[in-house]
Amino acid sequence: MTDTKLTDIFRYPVKSMMGETLNHAELTATGIPGDRAWAVRDERRGGIRGGKKIPQLMTLAARAGPGAPSITAPDGESVAANSEYVNVWLSDKLKHPVTLWPLLPAGRLDHYRRGAPDTDDFEQELRTVFGRLPNEPLPDLTGFEKLLEFESPPGTYFDAFPLSIMSHQSLHSLNQLEESSEFDVRRFRPNLLVDIPGSQDPFPEQAWVGATISIGGAELRIESTCPRCSMTTHGFDTLPRDTNIMRALVKLSGGNLGIYASVVTPGEVKPGDRIDIS
Repeated sequence: MTDTKLTDIFRYPVKSMMGETLNHAELTATGIPGDRAWAVRDERRGGIRGGKKIPQLMTLAARAGPGAPSITAPDGESVAANSEYVNVWLSDKLKHPVTLWPLLPAGRLDHYRRGAPDTDDFEQELRTVFGRLPNEPLPDLTGFEKLLEFESPPGTYFDAFPLSIMSHQSLHSLNQLEESSEFDVRRFRPNLLVDIPGSQDPFPEQAWVGATISIGGAELRIESTCPRCSMTTHGFDTLPRDTNIMRALVKLSGGNLGIYASVVTPGEVKPGDRIDIS
């Protein structure tokens, strides 16, 4: 697969908000600098929250700026993440009481601990978070057990690992196999979008799990497939709400799409960089 290459780089300065496209990035042990560097805390039920619990977050857009990201609402109004008015502004836009926080030290465990669930029925809570119907299997969370206690690994705001990767081929396969829905890359929020030409596998990046890949000056370890949640079904920007997205993912790819990676060797990457797999 010598023609396998990186085509796009995405950064999401605030967890669960729309992000920005980059023309290069320095990959570090914690991923792309400035990626998911801020997140909202639910002041009603406690805990750091994302689009799984507050879907309205996905209608806002964040772009990195000097000192702090700028956040823009669908009506065009903007606010800086470090503004003294940001909490009131966000709570009004989201119609939900929240506060906005930068990353805190990993030792601040209470900050990263999950807030109160919506139900005491643990299985139903998981089904709601992952958008699964009663007759659909829940995702295999082996290796993700710590995230049952914490919203994200303490000291970070990413879901499980520093980087998420997805291929054009996976999106194309879904759009071909389930034509009634639009499988747009914005629904799945990868950091790195890659092209794997010539593969006959409908979801070719999943075969990389357990491998090490080199991109530009960086080396990544592919840790696992990415179990998808209800966020993929929400409507935002020009995309409609579509619960069939999850029905299709469960049926066609076991509810997974894309892969998670950690950084073995930091380095710069840019679109067009070749990807080598070992």
